[in-house]
Amino acid sequence: MESQRKYPRVYSFEFFPPKSEDGAAKLRRARDALAELKPRFFSVTFGAGGSTRERTYETVCDIQRETGLQASPHLSCVGSTRQSIRDILNAYRAQNIRHIVALRGDLPSGMGRPGEFRYANELVDFIRAETGDHFHIEVAAYPEFHPQAPSATVDLLNFKRKVEAGADSAITQYFYNPYAYFHFVDRCEQLGLDLPIVPGIMPITNYTQLARFSDMCGAEIPRWIRKRLEAYADDRDSIRSFGEDVATELCQALLDAGAPGLHFYTMNQAKPSKAIWNNLGLGRPA
Repeated sequence: MESQRKYPRVYSFEFFPPKSEDGAAKLRRARDALAELKPRFFSVTFGAGGSTRERTYETVCDIQRETGLQASPHLSCVGSTRQSIRDILNAYRAQNIRHIVALRGDLPSGMGRPGEFRYANELVDFIRAETGDHFHIEVAAYPEFHPQAPSATVDLLNFKRKVEAGADSAITQYFYNPYAYFHFVDRCEQLGLDLPIVPGIMPITNYTQLARFSDMCGAEIPRWIRKRLEAYADDRDSIRSFGEDVATELCQALLDAGAPGLHFYTMNQAKPSKAIWNNLGLGRPA
């Protein structure tokens, strides 16, 4: 973990593009509540196969214009061509967007091939070739390994390729075992990789939803957490209270060990992330 201690802490929050006017209003409320915490940036996801391309762009521009805080769009290989990525990069540059999360992305059902970019390192390399150092590029890291990786070693080498292609920092998939993160960082250090690796944090508010997400992305829910959540059944207040305690303890352990910040997967809700923030006594980071 020594490589991570030297970096200033960065706090950020992730949203997904709304699908309706009600969803847009909900996002604005969450965004404005979290903007009070003065995070380094807000990121906005990119749907499978580029399905939210326009809504991602609109959401990113709205966030940066209306909050004055940095907005960071996700870009995905899947469903993208070199020209389409070139066009969107130019559009973001015109809006003074300077931060990007570059991902391989998920293949939608029925899509057999990802597109002109097969892997995230190819996308990172293209962004660097097209725009130089204009964008700060985030990439994904998987402490518990990508579900499609044939082995832990292959997954780590895939991450190494993204770093060598020009990534500035990384955000991890969410996890609930801090030792998975510690071990991942240690292995990166053994490979000579030296960049901020910020833990991704998923607040627990809905067990059914969390279990579904975790099964899809390969994030492990420790058995003791699963059993406690199952025992609460439909008692949402108890689930939220227990989930808040679990996430707060996880975040504190990560920060105590030297993690360079936290990235919250908000699901377009402010209260769960804000409760954890307040429990940690983070205040307003410089």
